[in-house]
Amino acid sequence: MVRLRFTEILEKAEQNFEETWLETGKLVGKRFARRKPLIAYVKGKPHPLMEILQKFREAYLRLGFEEILNPVIVEEEDVKKQYGPEALAILDRCYYLAVLPRPDIGIGKDKLKLLQALGIEIDESKVRKLQEVLHAYKKGEVGSDDLVERIAEALAVSDVIATRILSEALPEFKELRPEPTLLTLRSHMTTSWFLTLSALQHKKTLPIKLFSVGVRFRREQREDETHLRTHHAASCVVMDEELDVEEGIELAEAVLRQFGFKEFKHVRKKVTAKYYAPETEHETYVKYRGEWVEVANFGLYSPIALAHYKLEYPVLNLGIGVERVAMILYGYDDVRKLVYPQFYEEWSLSDEELASMIRLEEEPSTREGKLLAISITDTLQKYRDASSPCEFQAFKGEAWGMKVEAKVYEYDPGVKLTGPAAFNKVYVYKGNILGLPPTGMDEKPEVMDARKEGVDSGLSYAYAIAAKAAAEAEKKTPTGGEVNIRVKIARTPSDVNIYIEETARRYVQSKGGRIDIRGPVFIGVKINVQP
Repeated sequence: MVRLRFTEILEKAEQNFEETWLETGKLVGKRFARRKPLIAYVKGKPHPLMEILQKFREAYLRLGFEEILNPVIVEEEDVKKQYGPEALAILDRCYYLAVLPRPDIGIGKDKLKLLQALGIEIDESKVRKLQEVLHAYKKGEVGSDDLVERIAEALAVSDVIATRILSEALPEFKELRPEPTLLTLRSHMTTSWFLTLSALQHKKTLPIKLFSVGVRFRREQREDETHLRTHHAASCVVMDEELDVEEGIELAEAVLRQFGFKEFKHVRKKVTAKYYAPETEHETYVKYRGEWVEVANFGLYSPIALAHYKLEYPVLNLGIGVERVAMILYGYDDVRKLVYPQFYEEWSLSDEELASMIRLEEEPSTREGKLLAISITDTLQKYRDASSPCEFQAFKGEAWGMKVEAKVYEYDPGVKLTGPAAFNKVYVYKGNILGLPPTGMDEKPEVMDARKEGVDSGLSYAYAIAAKAAAEAEKKTPTGGEVNIRVKIARTPSDVNIYIEETARRYVQSKGGRIDIRGPVFIGVKINVQP
């Protein structure tokens, strides 16, 4: 099993990246015996936001809308066309894109010396080929992803050396600084709708009904409980010869009712965004926990904005905040916890989840081996109170095409076949992993509560030890041999062949819980395997 020593790797990479890159590459890409299968045909766990995104798609499709993928990158000029004088304020909320210029690199004597210092044999042919590659890169004929490969080909060197050439022999790349463009990331789905409608207005019959569920970007000063820099809109447009604001109310309610909302309030905004016609912009509220919560916005596009795109018919636009709806439906009060639980939500594992991370360290892989483990466990249970010294046959017969005999024993005098903790079971209770007897100790409330309300992992010390013995016996085929397992005092889970995943261990420790798999076990198992 691979565990990467990240501190050591980073220290080496700082000294020599290429050498460390090659060396550490050997650590990965190896197949090993997994405790859990990589491919398991069971239901995975979806992200709640993605679930709501899908439900919005289904809701619009049920209402007869056609799905569209709208452009994410739009020109600054489009924002100005749609918002008019208000655009200056809107653009302040937009992210502008910047690009790294492609440098114009010549190969002079100084660079030739740097190349030779890297151990590269240089001749006129190689210099010419390198210049051709760099010139083609400057013109955009060679992509960034291919540059290292093309340099390696031109100079007949490895990709490792080609990477060093970029960082050590071509300083122009280090000196590059981003240059701004007039391209923006859409802050409103509306910005893209004008472009889409302009392309489709004469290609589809009226009414044109389109929807798009996608991301939008806002240059928020900071992210908090109610603000993210990226969020999603479930947006739609209707283009027709005649449209009325009342149809926006009907449309908003038709979509939101599919999510279980029943009470609505629609409020006309006092200040209308300039891409909407005057007094047509409205906000839609739904009733949640006795309060009205805004979830949507709709209105009729301004004829001025439409005219910029030569759009000839009225357009109704509805935009619904997906995160806002998801927060309501899933009961979140912090949008960061909803969208990025890996960063903001407190780590929480249920007792059931912890129990699923507890298993046998070694176990038989065959049916015969599993039946042998059960037979050993049953024999231990049957004679658990027998006085020692004693020995009992647990199995005698054929398994794996071999002659197999299994016995349980206790040879020390004056005791019983098994110790007091031999049949302890592993329970998970309130974030603790505990080895407890299935009966008795009624005077201890924690033990009683754990057995009654906790999660039984299904593992006992006795069965875990028997499983290990059976697994060891399996390994004796086909040549034969003996297995003798003797467990006296359990101090750790591994002493009784119980494995607790590291995730579970870390969680229990982080919450101040206990992993207590201990006790006097005193179990002896002998298995003889012969051809």
